[in-house]
Amino acid sequence: MLKIHNNLTHRKEKFTPIEPGKVRMYVCGMTVYDLCHLGHARVLVVFDVVYRYLQKCGYDVIYVRNITDIDDKIINRANENGEEIYDLTQRFIQAMHEDAEILNVLSPTKEPRATTHMQDILDMIQKLIERGYAYDAGNGDVYYAVSKFEGYGKLSGKDPEDLRAGARVEVAEIKRDPLDFALWKAAKPGEPAWESPWGDGRPGWHIECSAMSTCCLGNHFDLHGGGADLQFPHHENEIAQSEGATGEKFVNYWMHNGFVRINEEKMSKSLGNFFTIREILERYQAEEIRYFILTSQYRSPLNYGDEHLDNARAALTRFYTALRGLPEVDPIGGTLFRERFMAAMDDDFNTPEALAVLFDLAREINRVREQDVTKAAGLAAELRSLGDILGILQRCPETYLRGEACTDGLSDEQINALIEQRITAKAGKDWGEADRIRNQLQEAGIALEDGARGTTWRRG
Repeated sequence: MLKIHNNLTHRKEKFTPIEPGKVRMYVCGMTVYDLCHLGHARVLVVFDVVYRYLQKCGYDVIYVRNITDIDDKIINRANENGEEIYDLTQRFIQAMHEDAEILNVLSPTKEPRATTHMQDILDMIQKLIERGYAYDAGNGDVYYAVSKFEGYGKLSGKDPEDLRAGARVEVAEIKRDPLDFALWKAAKPGEPAWESPWGDGRPGWHIECSAMSTCCLGNHFDLHGGGADLQFPHHENEIAQSEGATGEKFVNYWMHNGFVRINEEKMSKSLGNFFTIREILERYQAEEIRYFILTSQYRSPLNYGDEHLDNARAALTRFYTALRGLPEVDPIGGTLFRERFMAAMDDDFNTPEALAVLFDLAREINRVREQDVTKAAGLAAELRSLGDILGILQRCPETYLRGEACTDGLSDEQINALIEQRITAKAGKDWGEADRIRNQLQEAGIALEDGARGTTWRRG
């Protein structure tokens, strides 16, 4: 029985979809003005695991992850670069898709873009005006009237009066209330604009997600996710907009993944302490990054540091070493390992506990492989099957163990030639030469393993 910590109610609840057997979920995706960083990677991986597990549980899942392809940051970056906005966004959308693919993130069912849903956005704003939740400010801007929505603050737990007391009032403020936020922004010189009943302009960020999610999934759907930084004001404003426009409950379950921290300090572009996915990939394999993300429960902070990525590499090395050399067979069904794994995932997607179960399974494979290779192969298949739910352990063990990270650039052919020289030296009882070759390989980051099956090697 799957239970999810619902940030709307602030407690763990049994997951019951609106329509039996079907799940509709929406996750706030990327604003495409730069390369994806580690925080984006966490959102991609966390909700990919949710998507995979819901499918594994037998649900027919419609997964919508949007793209924000028009906002202030995009406009500013395009101006800085001297390029067209469409060219900028297309370039970074492609880069995002490449990053997601290398991290083994499944494509969502739908991936709407704000600029292709402009009519849906305009229609929702018009409904909000008609229902008394929004107003034309008279200068081409349209604002949401926060005071008209009784439930404002129910997701974040913030009191509107406290927010109002701390709000900064701008000179010549045209909003009726400091908490009111823009649904439509009047056109400015040099900015892209669309026609509207209130004059040429472009949408506010919050209304984009309300329009895209309800258009793709209906007025009321099961699950909405995103980073913890979006809980307020973005998701709070989404609720106000969507429920104000439709008169229906917007979402049943709200999930937010925790912040990424760099050496115990919150990752932030303003602090200059963030890493793009591509920068990390220069030193670590993509599966190691994905594994590292899964070592923390999704709601907890994720602390980045080289030692944590090194630990991820060591863990995957243990798993792939356990899988190495075993024939491919069907998984052994109905194991206690699977029961424990599913119980961990049912507990609010507890991936650290699920990984602990996989470690126990790998130890069992190593324990039985010399006595019963058939059983070991069945358990190895089970390890791969469970790993697939997390999006890991699907590569050929040799491909991973002889993988991409090599300190001095030795090729596979060079390594194999040195191993053959060592075998020859050992056969001639030239132990000094054999040790010299082993030491040479160790200095190059190559670990040798002598066993009944001969000598195998791995990087790292």
